[in-house]
Amino acid sequence: MHITGQAALVTGGGSGLGEASARELARLGAKVTILDVNLAQAQQVASEIGGLAIQCDVTNAASVQAALEQAAATHGPARILLQIAGIGSAKRVIAKDGSAAPLEDFAKVIEVNLLGTYNVARLFAAACAQQEPLVDGERGVMVFTASVAAFDGQVGQQAYSASKAGVVGMTLPMARDLAQHGIRVCTIAPGLFATPLMRTLPEAVQKSLAESIPFPKRLGKPEEFAQLAAHIVTNGHLNGEVIRLDGALRMAPR
Repeated sequence: MHITGQAALVTGGGSGLGEASARELARLGAKVTILDVNLAQAQQVASEIGGLAIQCDVTNAASVQAALEQAAATHGPARILLQIAGIGSAKRVIAKDGSAAPLEDFAKVIEVNLLGTYNVARLFAAACAQQEPLVDGERGVMVFTASVAAFDGQVGQQAYSASKAGVVGMTLPMARDLAQHGIRVCTIAPGLFATPLMRTLPEAVQKSLAESIPFPKRLGKPEEFAQLAAHIVTNGHLNGEVIRLDGALRMAPR
């Protein structure tokens, strides 16, 4: 699919990997709408790329539906969806005092990362399926965000790893499901990236993490994630695939 002139949605586009992806799509000529719970951050990025910012809770069906309708009213029906909104968690099953981890903490991560991804995907797909087909019968493309933690999660990452493994497991069946509608589905599983959250860690910790990457021995650049996401959009034969973007990193237990 050619990106130029297409309406695109980016969840979590107000910062980090989402911001980089929104900027890349805009650079390539897309009409970008940023969906984010943090409206101020989304508006800042949108103002710089000539896009639209909408406050949106990916776990809330009404919030997402209203956001999609508002975006379509401004930019036209979207054919591109990059799902990057997500939260992290680090909590051992048994705490130092011997108590079990709170169930609600686990549930919240699953709700945002897995249910949120599915929620936006189902509503986007229903709208996208109504559009006229392009070359090869394609109507749209969705790119999800998982993590290397889906495959080799570390101690304390039960909730995060499970949520991202769910996204990985959803990719192929959803691609098969939506094939009849001409909608492709792929997922990127990033490793260690130089996001604002990563930059809050001490410099020594960041350096140690970078050294754990086989090659190149540095943190991933958000722009590299964005470039891969854009390539998936433009490469029509990429479908049902999960791509690790990690410099050959395999996470240690801790």
